Amino acid sequence: MRDAKRLAEIRKLPCVRCGNPNSQAAHSNSAKHGKGRGIKSSDAFTVPLCHSCHSQFDQYRLGNPEESEKLFEQWLVKTELMMGRRDEEYF
Repeated sequence: MRDAKRLAEIRKLPCVRCGNPNSQAAHSNSAKHGKGRGIKSSDAFTVPLCHSCHSQFDQYRLGNPEESEKLFEQWLVKTELMMGRRDEEYF
């Protein structure tokens, strides 16, 4: 699923990890969210991360793949709260 409106909303939020006001829409790296070889996960599974945090996340420098997936799930919940949405809308 591609959703330009959601991506624009995500980019307006501060980094969910460090609070940097300059964030990017970071997609999940999990296959359960649609990630595959050369395919990004659904835009429904994006969180705001600054360039530094986004890079660290994508390179698994914040933990192994399992730990990164858990971090992402926590960030996704926080992101939805920051956007004023109920958890059920994207789960």
